[in-house]
Amino acid sequence: MTDEPSTSPSPASPMRQPYRRTEWRTEWQTLREQWHVMTFYERFEQVVAMVLSAIIAVIIVISLIQLMQLVFTMLLVDAFNPLDHAVFQTVFGAIMTLLIAMEFKHSIIKVAFRHENIIQVKTVLLIALLALARKFVILDPGIAPAKVAALAGATLALGVTYWLLRERDDRLRASRDAAASANPHRDGV
Repeated sequence: MTDEPSTSPSPASPMRQPYRRTEWRTEWQTLREQWHVMTFYERFEQVVAMVLSAIIAVIIVISLIQLMQLVFTMLLVDAFNPLDHAVFQTVFGAIMTLLIAMEFKHSIIKVAFRHENIIQVKTVLLIALLALARKFVILDPGIAPAKVAALAGATLALGVTYWLLRERDDRLRASRDAAASANPHRDGV
């Protein structure tokens, strides 16, 4: 892991959305072209990232099917009352689990298609924050206050760390942009 600023494309960039069919082809072609110049370890990383991505995709699909079955079953037996604490915990806990898995898969895809060399610290912090948010959703009402305080402290620490990393990345990006505008590229020089 690294805490280097991400060089991944902006959210509006087509490379940020590697799920489109034509972009998948382009990504695979680029990966095939780069394969022969990769070291053994880089190839190993690519294979591991692709296998992990496939495993997580299977888990996401199975979890989504189970979530749909759960909601459908609750609707059939008229037990789907989102105001009921147990139902809320079950349904939204499953939804949060899916969101965590999808974010994890997205970070692995960025590594697999070489948008980033390794998983970024900010991504790990974001996934940890999602996991803690899920934990707060599924907490039992009778939980000890000390445990809630510990979870809140962990959430605060992760949130502050994430914010500090983001602020640093924003400052680095702003200084690079300022340097680029101060020294514009001249044609023919």
